[in-house]
Amino acid sequence: MPVLRTPMRACVQITLAVILLLASAVATFAKGPVSFAPLAAELQGAVVNISTTRTVTSGGRGFPFPNVPESSPFREFFDQLQPKQPPEDQEPRESRSLGSGFVIDPDGVIITNFHVIEGADEIFVAFTDGSRVKAVLVGADEKTDLAVLRVNVGRKIKHVDLGNSDNALVGDWVVAIGNPFGLGGSLSAGIISARNRDIRSGPYDNFIQTDAAINQGNSGGPLFNMDGEVIGINTAIISQSGGSLGIGFSIPINLARPVIEQLLEFGETRRGWLGVGIQEVSDDIAASLGRTDNKGALVLSIEPGGPSDGTIREGDLILSFDGKPINKMRDLPRIVAETAIGKDTVVTVLRRGEETELKVKLGRLEQVDQFADIDLLPPVELPVNADTLLGIKVDAMSDELRERFAISAGIEGVVVTEVEPNSDASDKGIRIGHTILEVNQQQILTPKDVETIVGTAAEIGREAILLKLSDPTGARRFVAVRLNK
Repeated sequence: MPVLRTPMRACVQITLAVILLLASAVATFAKGPVSFAPLAAELQGAVVNISTTRTVTSGGRGFPFPNVPESSPFREFFDQLQPKQPPEDQEPRESRSLGSGFVIDPDGVIITNFHVIEGADEIFVAFTDGSRVKAVLVGADEKTDLAVLRVNVGRKIKHVDLGNSDNALVGDWVVAIGNPFGLGGSLSAGIISARNRDIRSGPYDNFIQTDAAINQGNSGGPLFNMDGEVIGINTAIISQSGGSLGIGFSIPINLARPVIEQLLEFGETRRGWLGVGIQEVSDDIAASLGRTDNKGALVLSIEPGGPSDGTIREGDLILSFDGKPINKMRDLPRIVAETAIGKDTVVTVLRRGEETELKVKLGRLEQVDQFADIDLLPPVELPVNADTLLGIKVDAMSDELRERFAISAGIEGVVVTEVEPNSDASDKGIRIGHTILEVNQQQILTPKDVETIVGTAAEIGREAILLKLSDPTGARRFVAVRLNK
């Protein structure tokens, strides 16, 4: 049978061609985009400068003088030095703020940061062609640091499209464009350095981190992907000098989009409300629940008459909400806020070791008390031990103990009467006079209840016990205490 053979020279040529092709691809990848000029030309016209003015009252010249008490022997001395300036002589002066923004609608809808326009009496928008017009504030949301403006220039204006920030990956090229200080468009490029950053600026932090330079005056400007779509709103930097150190933060557009839509439609935000207070799950709390990870949000309290009242219970561990997993405690307030008011949602909780699906009709989080929905407590790592296992001693509630420790009426459980020094219970804040309400999510009425539950947990190999505590005033918290073995 004849055998087909490829000439040696042809093989060499094919191999060299493949090598050159791969080398070219690697070189192109290493260099990144050849130029950002096409993006700049296409997008800069939609990025604007935001300036504001507000009238403030001058408090006099120089440094403020101390408020010296009438009885002080130095009072007369300071009265002589204090410049006399009647209140009616104080003159108002103008204060200015500068930032950036971008147009998302040809009829003049502009997005910027709340902190750029906060407290403004007047807001002005300057375009790259040098024109400057007065803007109207449509609505603002301090919690997400967003504001929506509208201008009327009598014509359609250049605008940009919103993208999908969920598709943005760490390592993707991005372009930040601002219009700082009215100097015209300013462009910087870089990559996405990280996702889901919490910088503790608000309850819904979920920032995109980028090394594209974001400097003073760029707040409120857009962060673009390489398709020219807005995937973020440049909001904050980490810097000691005010200049860029390569650590900038942008609000993901998927987080901003529903807020923008609500501000446009209602002039205010209308967020979902679950009506629970929550606590972070520490490693010890996870161990006390028999969990191998610390995912979820532990329910600390239920708002009476709220959406969850009668359905979700204190001590439930919320694992998912409306089909979305709760990996960290702070995921829950953001997901709840983004969910439609009145929606029948499925909440998956861990209750006494079993996963249960509950249905909750979502309420509305009122503007006046937005942060009260989720009680964002710092991580609490507080464990307990009964006698030798817990490092504490307890006694049944009595009138004598209630009077001795000033325990409020209505608090029922067992009272901590001794705490072993240097024990895990002591280290985690358990004190004499605290009342144990529950152990491992079971109500406690007698010291025997504590011994039975703790003993059973030790027998099955649990490393920690979850206690629900109350201080004498009635303030409650969950505490996980590692067992002494």
